[in-house]
Amino acid sequence: MNLSAIRDDFPILKNNNVVYFDNAATAQRPVQVLKAIGDFYTTTNANPLRGLYAWSVGATDAYENARSRVARFINAADDAEIIFVRNTTEAINLAAYSYGMEKVNAGDEIVISVMEHHSNILPWQMVARAKKAVLKYIEPETDGTITVDMIKEAVTDKCAILALGQVSNVLGVANPVKEAARIAHEHGGVILVDGAQGLPHLKTDVQDMDCDFYAFSGHKLPGPMGIGALYGKRALLEAMQPFMRGGEMIEYVKRDSATYAELPHKFEAGTVNAADAVGLAAAIDYIDAIGYEAMEAQENAVTALILDGMRKLPHVHVYGPKDPLLHHGIVTFNIDGCHPHDIASVLDEENIAIRAGHHCAQPLMEYMQEKCAMEFRATARASVAFYNTEEEAERFVAAVSKVRKWLGFGD
Repeated sequence: MNLSAIRDDFPILKNNNVVYFDNAATAQRPVQVLKAIGDFYTTTNANPLRGLYAWSVGATDAYENARSRVARFINAADDAEIIFVRNTTEAINLAAYSYGMEKVNAGDEIVISVMEHHSNILPWQMVARAKKAVLKYIEPETDGTITVDMIKEAVTDKCAILALGQVSNVLGVANPVKEAARIAHEHGGVILVDGAQGLPHLKTDVQDMDCDFYAFSGHKLPGPMGIGALYGKRALLEAMQPFMRGGEMIEYVKRDSATYAELPHKFEAGTVNAADAVGLAAAIDYIDAIGYEAMEAQENAVTALILDGMRKLPHVHVYGPKDPLLHHGIVTFNIDGCHPHDIASVLDEENIAIRAGHHCAQPLMEYMQEKCAMEFRATARASVAFYNTEEEAERFVAAVSKVRKWLGFGD
């Protein structure tokens, strides 16, 4: 992998002294993605699916080609199993409302982990309250590991839905989602996998995983904000009611009734985000051109340098597995006496961008504070991507080593 050439593809990284280590929040976009979006607006901009003139037909083709590209990328069996949404949050809410509210009954169990992002907690809290179901949590090991045995213990014949993140956005740990799918199915339940942090780092095959639903966001890849997808097995999607109702998702409307469009359009009400779907397809092309193997190798090398350096620093506490290969580019840490927000602010003065706070994972923060004796119910998080360099890792570790001194601790 020619790292220098790759970095040249990202306009925001060129001639810029910023070390961008907030990739788990959003990735940067290469010029190929920006050009694809611009080309749509300058050559084919029209409302897809509605017009019979050339521009609209072209917009429709571009949009549906993007859907096909996403389907191939995650190996969906059918293009119609890809529902375009704004982001992972909307995808999970779609599944919760359209599947969960219809299929979950009183006394059923919805199983999630304490590590989940709020987007994979709040929708299930809503379903559990509305349907008088039980929301059941899997508690991981202190390094974030969830074992198959933990899943087996949590999932019973009462389990209607198992919802798990593919990769933790705080600890970087990958969950055994393929085994989890098998366990859920053995007990008559379905599984939703939150792939927001998984797909940017792991080659994903939804058929091999045998998940029933898979949600992801384009902006966690090097794609646009405002576009993502929900994959669902066709039989499940066919039986589900629409999440939103309005234009384009209908076949015929009468005064007191309506017939819905076929998949996937019955879940895509209103004017669709065609330009960003095209941008997402370009991001997927970009990833495939580099290859996951090369991307993972670079991310692992940078992550290993960060972890090795930080574990030698006094007063620094790194969370998650000891093995850098299990972090998937995420390094979460605290420094004695230093609030994570102060750490982030100090590093920003050095042109180093990281995340600080609860990372939309407050149940996990509470759990870690209890189990890991954390000083604050928050952490600092550095997250790398394939375009980050070893030199940036060294610069980051050097800056972290000075944070306490900069904050007045004298060491």
